[in-house]
Amino acid sequence: MKKQDFVENPIVTEIIRNALVSAANEMNESLFRSAYSPVIYEMKDCAVAIFNEKLQSLGQSQGVPLFLGNLEESVKYATEYFGGYDFYKEGDIFVLNDSYITGTHVNDITVFAPIFYEGALVGFSANRAHWLDVGSKDPGAPMNSTEIFQEGIRLGPIKLADRGEFRTDIIDTICLNSRFPRNARGDLYAQIAACKTGEKRFMEILDRFSLETVRRATVDIFRQSENIEREVIAKIPEGSYTAEGFCDNDGYNDKPVHVKVAITVENGDIYIDLAGSSEMSEGNVNCGFAQTISACRLAYKMIVQPFGPVTGGSFKPLHVTAPERTIFTAVEPAACAWYFTHLGLLIDLIMKALQDAIPDMVGAAHYGDSMVIYLTGYNPENGERFFSVEPTVGGWGALSNKDGVDCLINTVNGDFKNLPVEIFENETPAKITRYEMRQDSEGPGKNRGGLGVIREYEMSADNVELYSWFERSKDPAWGIRGGKSARPPIITIKDNKGNVVDELLKTNGYILKKGWTVQLNTGGGGGYGEPFERESEKVLEDYRQGYISREHARKAYGVEISDSGEIDAEKTVILRAEK
Repeated sequence: MKKQDFVENPIVTEIIRNALVSAANEMNESLFRSAYSPVIYEMKDCAVAIFNEKLQSLGQSQGVPLFLGNLEESVKYATEYFGGYDFYKEGDIFVLNDSYITGTHVNDITVFAPIFYEGALVGFSANRAHWLDVGSKDPGAPMNSTEIFQEGIRLGPIKLADRGEFRTDIIDTICLNSRFPRNARGDLYAQIAACKTGEKRFMEILDRFSLETVRRATVDIFRQSENIEREVIAKIPEGSYTAEGFCDNDGYNDKPVHVKVAITVENGDIYIDLAGSSEMSEGNVNCGFAQTISACRLAYKMIVQPFGPVTGGSFKPLHVTAPERTIFTAVEPAACAWYFTHLGLLIDLIMKALQDAIPDMVGAAHYGDSMVIYLTGYNPENGERFFSVEPTVGGWGALSNKDGVDCLINTVNGDFKNLPVEIFENETPAKITRYEMRQDSEGPGKNRGGLGVIREYEMSADNVELYSWFERSKDPAWGIRGGKSARPPIITIKDNKGNVVDELLKTNGYILKKGWTVQLNTGGGGGYGEPFERESEKVLEDYRQGYISREHARKAYGVEISDSGEIDAEKTVILRAEK
């Protein structure tokens, strides 16, 4: 297409802004449609982005929020590792997954490629996606690892393609280190295709508008993002704010993992300091600092600009610090398989710290963690290994003006989708026999927290291995401004006669028999405001919808519901007066 000369104006800027976001969205669609693993093409455990040559974000799709905040940091590290931008050649493609660089666990594979236009480096396309298995000591990722060498193949920045020529020996080596090499190869090529899609669409935008026009427009876009954020920050009272909390344990030792956050708002900037948090854990509740920055960015964005796109002008007022060798600044050989557990808590604690400063802008805690379950083993029908990985939804915290959202994925996973029952049952020798809201799981409040869920699996074969990671049972989603805490999670295992065999939260390779059931019960979100101030009619409606029981309505909200299903006004007045 012939280049068009545009006079710099807001209309052109908006067209370019949306064109860049659309390019990123198309990258994401390419990844979804090309991937081999349901965790990517159904559940959307991935994210993509396009950057300019200065590694400033031009376009990012919706996806896993914790991935989006640090893709550029991974490319930045690789650039420094290779000695600078001159190392890159047209047609190059790179891969890495080192937890201390990317911040996440080694299952999250990052692929990126430089973009050249008329012989000059003008940007990068990048994406990250979760692979089913990268050769850890247990299928998927271990729940009880104590060092990163137990968690699978670890890749520093490696060139997958040199000037357009694939390095098949490298690709073969990576895929051979997975228990599912076909999926690994298919997902890797899908990620490469996504990078190529981003490159193609970015070059089309440059063809249409010219490189100079796009650069001028992005300067305006970045400036607008920063100005909007600073306008919101100006509404936050200056001062220092603190909060602290605990994860149940690190998967290895049954002792709590401490998270402490101190926030300072000063001169239009926000400073987050994590001093006082636990040192690196012996288990796998650790992450690289890049991921810590991402979690703080996510919390910041939820407050400051929740609906705007991320651009190169985002996060300029945010500054994050943490001492060395803590759960937030892990170094070798710390295990990092469950890196997001303390990060989810950190996000909630940032909100908690600011609850009095900006009560109308933050909510109560949500259910907290990804609540992950793996089912794996060998399928008796074909003798092949199967592997299913699912996070489980729960309740979000209430806000000053509305109830918390029921049955939603946790903050760090953003755009995750449920795995359809049909796909699960087609690939796994198990059936999903129950999936419903968990009654009375919300945190009571004037505005109630969201509800968790009950999801039940029945085994169709013997020797199915269960791996689970459920969290935030000892410090469940708390309420604020008088709101109460939500109900904590639990996993219940029953035999084929319905007898309870076990109750647990975390387990690694628990053997299940045919006919046994695994029932997941996730927590709800915290409440906002005094529960006895909740409108009686809202309590009645929650009862009628099955969200709460009559007993819970009476004890938690002081509302008496008669046998006929109506409010007993006289008894309700008495109950609420007794508080």
